[in-house]
Amino acid sequence: MDIEKQINEITGFKNLELLATQVVEGFISGLHKSPFHGFSAEFAEHKIYNNGESTKHIDWKLYAKTDKLYTKRYEEETNLRCHLILDNSSSMHYPKLKDFNINSLNKIGFSVLASAAIMNLLKRQRDAVGMSIYSDAYEFYSNEKGSERHHHMLLQHLNTALSQARKEVQTKTYTHLHLIAEKLKRRSLVFLFTDMFQSDAEEEQLFEALQHLKYNKHEVVLFHTFDKSKELEFDFNNRPKRFVDVETGEHINLYADTIKETYEEAVKEYFDALKLKCGQYRIKYVQADINAGFNKILTTYLVERQKFG
Repeated sequence: MDIEKQINEITGFKNLELLATQVVEGFISGLHKSPFHGFSAEFAEHKIYNNGESTKHIDWKLYAKTDKLYTKRYEEETNLRCHLILDNSSSMHYPKLKDFNINSLNKIGFSVLASAAIMNLLKRQRDAVGMSIYSDAYEFYSNEKGSERHHHMLLQHLNTALSQARKEVQTKTYTHLHLIAEKLKRRSLVFLFTDMFQSDAEEEQLFEALQHLKYNKHEVVLFHTFDKSKELEFDFNNRPKRFVDVETGEHINLYADTIKETYEEAVKEYFDALKLKCGQYRIKYVQADINAGFNKILTTYLVERQKFG
């Protein structure tokens, strides 16, 4: 038995579905204080009965409680198809954690919980969800479905992605996006969680792949996932440190203060360029700081769902 391996093994979220439900319910409870007042009605698993419709799907138990007629909504009534895409390369597992909870997240943990929360909303609205997870290989793909069994299967794969050890695993996101674009046969709302770490040449190829999705009539939202304090503001103390590229193993020894200002300027310029390019390609760009909570993610989902038609 490899005890050291067991000690260091990451087991993911203990109850991903419960955490996702808590995130969503907290978000919904705050909607009445936001510009989205009234949208919460769309989270019901029922729809108001209209005169002339068949009565066979009326929920009589709910009628007894509310004195209002509602009909149950079924999978075949799905009016949205959503595909979640997760970058599972080594850089997404920064910073390295041994335990995950809503207050202790790295980039992949944030992306997993955000995806589970979006799935929770889709489930409540009887919409269909599919998923792709990739790193140096295409790790998982499932087309869009709305069943309970499918939902739990996707949650299991999300937790598996979180718990897999990552050591110097690189990825070429654009290769997998082209494959996904070919697999998605029906128009979908596509959410991509990635930290956008790639070379300049690969960046151009990435946007070509995103354009492939747009060409196939999908709506694309890029959640640019990063740790703002470390990766944008370079918030490290000034003791000598070794900075290691988690995808290549290359490293450099330096004092953080010697490059902090130059680093911040370069990263801000890169982020601004990404936002501009996404605008040019008609891709929704959302900065997703892993320390800022999930409201921006779920609000984006709400807005894009309302626009999707």
